[in-house]
Amino acid sequence: MIDLKGRLALVTGASRGIGFFTALELAKAGAQVIACARTVGGLEDLDDAIKAAGGLPATLVPFDLTDMAAIDKLGGAIHERWGRLDILVANAGMLGVIAPIGHVEAKVFEKVMTVNVTATWRLIRSVDPLLQQSDAGRALILSSAAAHKCKPFWGPYSASKAAVEALARTWAGETQRLPLRVLSVDPGATRTAMRAQAIPGEDPATVPHPSEVAAKLMPLLGPGQTETGKLFVVRENRIVDYRLPE
Repeated sequence: MIDLKGRLALVTGASRGIGFFTALELAKAGAQVIACARTVGGLEDLDDAIKAAGGLPATLVPFDLTDMAAIDKLGGAIHERWGRLDILVANAGMLGVIAPIGHVEAKVFEKVMTVNVTATWRLIRSVDPLLQQSDAGRALILSSAAAHKCKPFWGPYSASKAAVEALARTWAGETQRLPLRVLSVDPGATRTAMRAQAIPGEDPATVPHPSEVAAKLMPLLGPGQTETGKLFVVRENRIVDYRLPE
């Protein structure tokens, strides 16, 4: 297991799914976890699981990612208490609706973009100075194959994840001469509530559990991982390059 003792990790969407199990794995590896999500009960369940596994008690930060002021305050609070951040896992996101583009309500499209894109940018802006204070800052931005496949009826979600990857790649380029390393992550089909919403008829036993995804993310979060500005494909367990349209 990777040793993350003494490292400080921030995970969004940590009350369930990939975020929950990634936060748990980070704690098992010795990291101090700052866990963010809307659901207080889910965060408390995470803290109980971390304690049961022998990890350090988590710092629980319940808030909604549409609260931009709260995201700004989060960075300030981390700075005041610790003065740095070593690991960011920007996992939180929403699906919206599966529907023809012309049928998507404006309020739905705007919320998907707010939660998936604007909040991610705001989070990056809030913690970038803290990650730059780390001797080996590592950031994972959760994306999706939808960013590239652009399947019919997935317009809002696909557009939001393509935008998120553009943010991650730009950030990686701006910080490539620093110790900070930034990767996007395509987790693939995973047994989550979002997956059940998107494909309600699917047998959940046929797709990997989020704990399996979390385990594959751990090697990306230590000082030994040096790639930046690329995409980690969980199903293939490898980092791939981006390329221009052909």
